[in-house]
Amino acid sequence: MAKKPENPNYKVIAENRRARFDYAIEEDIECGIVLEGSEVKSLRENGGNIAESYAHVDEGELWLVNSYIAPYDKAKSFKHEERRRRKLLVSRKELARLWNATQRKGMTLVPLVMYFNHRGMAKLKIGIAKGKKAHDKRETSAKRDWSRQKQRLLKQNG
Repeated sequence: MAKKPENPNYKVIAENRRARFDYAIEEDIECGIVLEGSEVKSLRENGGNIAESYAHVDEGELWLVNSYIAPYDKAKSFKHEERRRRKLLVSRKELARLWNATQRKGMTLVPLVMYFNHRGMAKLKIGIAKGKKAHDKRETSAKRDWSRQKQRLLKQNG
């Protein structure tokens, strides 16, 4: 059977790889981002970073704080701020659930992946997470090491 061609619009911009190590992610939500024109063009040239950013609910709106989008060189008079707060778009129902998780349950909203979806729209996947303790992190890394070793042994014997 022929392989489906990949969608040319889908493209991962930035990934927070450390998030899954530092946090136990219970659920993830896709949300839109309100961006300026120069920010979108900069992201298309791989100019973004969400490693040290976080999301929070403030006055009934969801915000992405401390994310970095590189300046776009060709924008002369309409340049953007690199580390400004960016509004995230979710439904009211999801916003209420996120507020409940952060305020009542003590969870954290961690950005996981920023990408362009199949329609070419910039999206952000946010994880509802709980912080891991040091012993949890060691346990996770031990499980990962054991699974790698198991795969090597199966490969050698099989």
